[in-house]
Amino acid sequence: MQKRSVPNSKRWTLTEIIHWATLYFKTHAIDSPRLTAEILLAHALRCERIDLYLNYDQPLSGAELSAFKTLVQRRINYEPLAYILGTKEFWSLDIEVTRDVLIPRPETECLVEAVLEVLSQNLSSSAKRLLDLGTGSGAIVLALAHQQPGHVYFASDLSVKAVELARKNAQRHGLLKHIHFVVGDWFAPMNPISSGFDMIVSNPPYIPSRAIAELQAEIYRYEPIAALDGDTDGLASYKRIIGSAHLYLKSGGVMMLEIGHDQKDDVQRIASECGQYEEIRFKKDYSGYDRVASMRVRI
Repeated sequence: MQKRSVPNSKRWTLTEIIHWATLYFKTHAIDSPRLTAEILLAHALRCERIDLYLNYDQPLSGAELSAFKTLVQRRINYEPLAYILGTKEFWSLDIEVTRDVLIPRPETECLVEAVLEVLSQNLSSSAKRLLDLGTGSGAIVLALAHQQPGHVYFASDLSVKAVELARKNAQRHGLLKHIHFVVGDWFAPMNPISSGFDMIVSNPPYIPSRAIAELQAEIYRYEPIAALDGDTDGLASYKRIIGSAHLYLKSGGVMMLEIGHDQKDDVQRIASECGQYEEIRFKKDYSGYDRVASMRVRI
């Protein structure tokens, strides 16, 4: 199919420009071309998608066309929609994202679900202390604090920019008073004597270094490599976290980790060899892959 050049001189209506962009995206193998065209046009015009159809015959001004063309070109270069729009929905929350943080994934909601299940099983009225390691945009801790505001939350990340963004997201959703943010490498900012967490959660980097370049262009070109790269075997972060977490958890405290779809056996081995945990279990995601590892510190 012949590639269609980006329009410039013609007075395009909303319907016409959506049709053009849809075909243009198809020639570049962009996923969901029609939906992408509508989302980007609504973003450029600062309106809702429904408005595009209510005003289908409205012509675009030169400035509006130029703004839309810029967004289209960014997507053609495989920049993720979330970065173009600046937000991503997670657990029904609008999370601001930048290229300093990973884009929250639907499978990570399985980790949130698993944590909430554990919290709901505990009938104690006392507030729990929960730590989100490698918080990134803050998506996980924000979802938890939004659902269970009666607990005390802590969130850490090695990236100063990530922590600043997570704090901004917390403020955006009125959750800042529930969450304490710190900067540091895993447990470095924590005091093992005074921490005493009831639960630790994390979605650490778990992609083997050699596999990074094999990921979709949207991922390896734009998302922060440090938040993806799990070293040679993809297990470096699990070894560090599992090897130290028991020092920061209360007796009987629980840790829950997101894992790669094929890492169950390796994570189970790491936890078992550590010798500090019991009740090592795994929860599948909606695609049937083992996605969440949970373990309890031995009493």
